Amino acid sequence: MMCNANRHVLGIMDKNNHESPGNGGPEEAAQVIAGSVKELASLARRHNLGMLGYLLDMVLLEADYEIRRRAGR
Repeated sequence: MMCNANRHVLGIMDKNNHESPGNGGPEEAAQVIAGSVKELASLARRHNLGMLGYLLDMVLLEADYEIRRRAGR
């Protein structure tokens, strides 16, 4: 389940169809995605879901790339 901080950053609608006020922009969204995917990749590897772990690792690499690119590194 997505934590409230992630929902806030991503601007997800609440139960009353009101958009969360947060829009941290693409860099912050990439950071949230990287954090979530890192946990999911770990879960996949722990349960011997090799291909799923691999694909999630690829997503993590892409998110990290976006974070670095947007930070100008």
